[in-house]
Amino acid sequence: MQDIIHRIKSNDHLALSRIISKIENNDSLPDSFFINIYKNTFRSIRLGITGPPGVGKSTLIDGLINEILKDNSTVGVVAIDPTSPFSGGSLLGDRVRMNIHAGDDRVFIRSMGSRGDLGGLSKKAEDAGDVIGASGKDYIIFETVGVGQGEIEITNVADISVVILSPESGDEVQFMKAGLLEIADMYVINKFDRPGGNRLYNLINSMIEVNTNRNGFIPPIIKTEANSGKGVNDLFEELKSHWSLMEEKGLIQKKRIKRYKHRVNNLIKDNLLKNFWSKDKINKLDRLTQKIDTDKKSPHELAKLLLSS
Repeated sequence: MQDIIHRIKSNDHLALSRIISKIENNDSLPDSFFINIYKNTFRSIRLGITGPPGVGKSTLIDGLINEILKDNSTVGVVAIDPTSPFSGGSLLGDRVRMNIHAGDDRVFIRSMGSRGDLGGLSKKAEDAGDVIGASGKDYIIFETVGVGQGEIEITNVADISVVILSPESGDEVQFMKAGLLEIADMYVINKFDRPGGNRLYNLINSMIEVNTNRNGFIPPIIKTEANSGKGVNDLFEELKSHWSLMEEKGLIQKKRIKRYKHRVNNLIKDNLLKNFWSKDKINKLDRLTQKIDTDKKSPHELAKLLLSS
């Protein structure tokens, strides 16, 4: 394990891929692994990119990667793809779209299945982000599936949450009401050249003015045309400025403390559940649930019975 930790800290992308595969497949990794790499995970700026399907998130991220490289910085991308609720498989298309960067040791791109999480943001993505951060990447970008309500989950992993919309998404108001208004640190209107661009800009602007931002400042709205690259540099410069502003106000520290608590809470829950479900309890649950028509035990009674045993 020490060898692979050294390789990760030396930016060995093959080692990164192997460890992230273990994380994604729920292969057991010792706590000592994450403890060892933790001090190397702080320097990365973590960006969350979310929004409805079809607004051009992956194209925009590809443009951001180019801007980051031009800024003499490095980047890792965790692209969360939708997982089939039936087969468990996922369409790992983001890696295909961004494969122009394959072989560049300044860029590491990994697609992961959402594993059925409501917001499309895999719980394993946080661990993957730590591994990428330990390799020394300056930026880590998390791209979510973009399914609406659950996208507030992005706040649990990102320092800055960026909500992307487009004039042709058709559901602007719905997505604004779905919680995205509360979580956005920045807005991007992509495909701004399409009909309805100004209308969408005015809509977002008016909703921002009515709803006071939780951080006490007005989130900027950036106009882009990712296919042509127009506005992508403006977005990157605004991201850097916004990071400095949030850091100055203590908001980055506040977010990271919240994220830390969230992860500790999840780790405790996972460990408690893992220790609780012994083979005997699983067998007992199976046995008793076969009698639900005759015993008439409510789920609450059965849960109490299992907890007491």
